[in-house]
Amino acid sequence: MSVRGFATLNIWADDVAAATAWYADFLGVEAYFMRPGPDGRPAYTEFRIGDYQAELGIIDRKFAPSGASTGPGGVVMHWYVDDLDATVERLLAMGATEYQPITAHGDEGFITAAVVDPFGNVLGVMKNPHYLDVLASLKAT
Repeated sequence: MSVRGFATLNIWADDVAAATAWYADFLGVEAYFMRPGPDGRPAYTEFRIGDYQAELGIIDRKFAPSGASTGPGGVVMHWYVDDLDATVERLLAMGATEYQPITAHGDEGFITAAVVDPFGNVLGVMKNPHYLDVLASLKAT
């Protein structure tokens, strides 16, 4: 067995169309995939994001497993961003609420923050020198 890396992050939304529009605005890219539900409205949309074309999927909350939390919590996936302060400021201006303030972890450049999007999902963002090191090493090969 070998874990190879993050493939797809799925989040839930009661209104997939509204969440897709919000994330398209935030990310600056349109969803590349959409699957309609039985009623014809989007039930699943997906974005490809960033250097590694990581996938972010938005799923209609009615398809969530029974017992799934409807509030923020659990694992926080942090996305690398170039300008953490500006990104957090923009997310808050777009209607997200603070979940974790900008927090430095030691003195080596690892800084995180997290917000709750308007659909109840935690969205983590961070500065991470390791991310840039790995990216540089891959581009060098």
